[in-house]
Amino acid sequence: MPDKSAESSGLSDGNLPDDYVVVARRYRPQTFVDLIGQQHVAESLEAAIQTGRVGHAYLFTGARGVGKTSAARILAKALDCTEGPTVTPCNHCEICQGVNGGEDVDVLEIDGASNRGIEEIRQLRSNANIRPSRARFKIYIIDEVHMLTREAFNALLKTLEEPPEHVKFIFCTTEPTKIPITVLSRCQRFDFAGIETDSIRERLEQIAATEGVEVTRDALELLARRAAGSMRDGQSLLEQLLALTETPINADAVHRMLGTAESARLLELASHVASADPAAALTALDAAIGEGVDEGQLIDQLSGIFRDAMVALAGCKVEAFQHTSTSEENETVVRIGELMGLETVLAVLAVLQRTQADMRYSTVQRTLAELALVRCCRLEGMQQIGTLLARLDSFNEPSTKEIKKKLSPARPDSASGTKSRQTSRPNHKSATASNDDVVSRPIPDRQRSALQPPPTEKGDRVEEKTSVQNAPAQLNQQRANELWEQARRQLSGIVLANAQEFQSVEVIADGQLRIRFAEQYKICKSVCERPENARQISEAIAAAAGQPIRLEFDLAPEPEGSREPIVPRATQRKESRLAVAESPLVRRAQELFGARPTTIEQKNN
Repeated sequence: MPDKSAESSGLSDGNLPDDYVVVARRYRPQTFVDLIGQQHVAESLEAAIQTGRVGHAYLFTGARGVGKTSAARILAKALDCTEGPTVTPCNHCEICQGVNGGEDVDVLEIDGASNRGIEEIRQLRSNANIRPSRARFKIYIIDEVHMLTREAFNALLKTLEEPPEHVKFIFCTTEPTKIPITVLSRCQRFDFAGIETDSIRERLEQIAATEGVEVTRDALELLARRAAGSMRDGQSLLEQLLALTETPINADAVHRMLGTAESARLLELASHVASADPAAALTALDAAIGEGVDEGQLIDQLSGIFRDAMVALAGCKVEAFQHTSTSEENETVVRIGELMGLETVLAVLAVLQRTQADMRYSTVQRTLAELALVRCCRLEGMQQIGTLLARLDSFNEPSTKEIKKKLSPARPDSASGTKSRQTSRPNHKSATASNDDVVSRPIPDRQRSALQPPPTEKGDRVEEKTSVQNAPAQLNQQRANELWEQARRQLSGIVLANAQEFQSVEVIADGQLRIRFAEQYKICKSVCERPENARQISEAIAAAAGQPIRLEFDLAPEPEGSREPIVPRATQRKESRLAVAESPLVRRAQELFGARPTTIEQKNN
């Protein structure tokens, strides 16, 4: 027969309670005062209830376990409580009890992930028109609302904007960016912040005392850090810890449960990295793994230590540390940061963060951890690099033109004409006295040979002959026509199409040409005169002439006594093609091959 004492205590044959409720549910906040870390949300909702300005749609956003659904339930109780609307629901009436258990007929909690289709939203819309059975308002709490489909959101828009007077909507989500802006604009949005570590530790301490289990402060501190701003995660870890039989529960039990390293082991490993001792770092890693520490957790903890070192080097106080608890640990972290320098600490953090990402998809986590430690030990030169860069930034470099002038070698002088060239050469010593440190550096022979021109057998006479050959020829009419033809070959597109409609080229003066157009080609002249087109034409002529040529565009005067219109060249080409097409030979070729004349080439005499 079953033990009567076990039955009276709620235990079955297997010594397991039949109605056991987890810690996260049993210690759920029941009033706005119980919302830890969300005072800004609680004060706003309380003010809305007191002034009677309660909206018809609310959106609660934030990370997991920060109190979004709990706040939605508290707001529902505050509106439907028999003593309300009130900011302090009684939690004793039938409505409050039903809301706490998620069983009230007028407060409907809907899972957006499993009721995401348009059919569910249509049913919601039809039920929304029915008045509540016993409460003031019919309240819909849709959790993970971002999981609804686009069609479901569209079907909900009209009801959301103008719901019945007895309907209130409360949406909860961890990803507000996935919600359409049309829905966001119809809701009052409240962002739930992450809960501070001290607040989580204090709440866990209260729960442990209520449960009658002695847990040390260090153990609760570790749980609060591991929760990472989520109260529900901290409560779940505490419940896992409460299952241990040993009392009091200390930090060692937490490390064994989580697979993390003790603070002493962690600081030892960080000190070896700061000392650039890869052998000692790998030995410490092996010892930590032998104690049951998970490699991924170790890298994560090590990132926290160097994060605190970075904060110290940035000028913050030890109160900003998040991964140490005692003054001795704080001093060790500060000393590690001073030994490494900010640049090296930043590089170490980058390596560790990259290793954490790689470990998620690898089966050789130990190898990745060892590789990260060895790399971190080889980063001791990062601070020296930063110092060198700072020195380079503070160095007042001369201009690039001056450096080129100082480094350019002098041309070897010959026996004839050296005096005139020496007098024309600038005096480098007087002009650059402030930059002697740059000029005084000797140029290596390999660079000097690359900078100097190749020697010539005839010396300056060859140079003078070359300069005579490259001297630009005098412009005459024949030369002007040749230059214009050469320039047109270098043009293309619309510039060429308009430039080839010229009438004549005239020499105005040495180095200056006038391009004339007929009156019918006034538009072609204006196109060529545009700055970008004129520059292109000038560069083409200058390249052909070997010297800059000034251009002018003008209209040719109409010949006296000539009233016949000037036939455009395009018309002339078209008429020529038509004339050729009438030739018997061409017509026969068209019949045989299906061809047609496109281009006519005329031989020059």
